[in-house]
Amino acid sequence: MGTMDGKVAIVSGSGRGIGREIALKLASEGAAVVVNDLDAEPAEETAKDIEAAGGRAATCVGSVTDDGFAERFVATATDTFGGLDVIVNNAGYTWDTVIQKMTDEQWHTILDVHLTASFKILRAALPYIRNNPVDHHRKVVNISSTSGFYGNLGQVNYAAAKAGMIGLTKTLAKEWGRYKVNVNAVAFGFILTRMTEVTAADGATLTIDGREIKVGINPERAATAAKTIPLGRPGTPEEAAGAVYALCLQETNYVSGQCLVVDGARV
Repeated sequence: MGTMDGKVAIVSGSGRGIGREIALKLASEGAAVVVNDLDAEPAEETAKDIEAAGGRAATCVGSVTDDGFAERFVATATDTFGGLDVIVNNAGYTWDTVIQKMTDEQWHTILDVHLTASFKILRAALPYIRNNPVDHHRKVVNISSTSGFYGNLGQVNYAAAKAGMIGLTKTLAKEWGRYKVNVNAVAFGFILTRMTEVTAADGATLTIDGREIKVGINPERAATAAKTIPLGRPGTPEEAAGAVYALCLQETNYVSGQCLVVDGARV
């Protein structure tokens, strides 16, 4: 018996990285998971891995910023698995530069993918949640960042979006308590993913939604990370997923409107 047997979850941005590990963890505990990614191949790979391990999965491929995506995402869960119990708003990426060099496109793109898309997914989910009461608590976990708490050089767009995720979380916790929904956030610090495994000096880029995005962290920050994190190292995607999983459990039914910081006690 898994801790999430019979539950249905949607996890945005779950074809790779932290999102993939969240999807795998929820599925390993019995949840049916709708996997989303911009690209079909990673979404299908994650779904196949879930099914190979004996779990249930479906895919909903596409950008979370596309018109109509939110409704399609929710419908994939309700039509395929007959329910919706867990929503994890994880999709996103960074597009960094200092404010004087940041374009309007950079600003709006990052706010759209992190904050506006999450708002639309939650708005699309409410009619189903309101009209289909259950005897357990439903769970929403919004992915924020320590940049949203404390700011970060070169990330005015990302920090603003992640701070907005905290405001969204706290407000919906008040609005959705009447529907037995716990709404919480997780703010990650330095987690090793494809966005952070290289340093900015390496010149690495990723093509995301048709844009060539520079990735990597400042070399000085990378070199001193182990010294500034009391646990002595960055976190892993599996550890990040564990924090999200904890907030999806029925044992956390009286935890709502909170933001759990997962940074190895760095701040």
